[in-house]
Amino acid sequence: MARDRSGGEPDELQAVLDALDDADARTIVRELEEPMTASEISETCDIPLSTTYRKLDLLTDASLLTEGTAIRADGHHATTYEVAFDAVRVLLTEERDFDVEIEGGARTPDERLADIWSKVRRET
Repeated sequence: MARDRSGGEPDELQAVLDALDDADARTIVRELEEPMTASEISETCDIPLSTTYRKLDLLTDASLLTEGTAIRADGHHATTYEVAFDAVRVLLTEERDFDVEIEGGARTPDERLADIWSKVRRET
């Protein structure tokens, strides 16, 4: 699935470039093979939790991560993060403007619901 940002605001391009220019953000993307909470990401990537939250905001604002919810039996649900792309392309348009295209990674609502139900079944 491709999300085309053709004709989008320059802020969108800058958000993607800023996120990919950040070493900690790139580490998070590399290590995020499955949905994880901020605490799990912090531990896995060896990044302080406060920094992890800032980097997660940077990546989600750039539409490079999606947020989900981990359903827990004790009722304390947690926000999870997942990579929302397979490829990022920076393009030069015919008007000689820079643009960004983000492809793949985003899951359909049906796929997300199926994941939630499979997690609920494993926990019960």
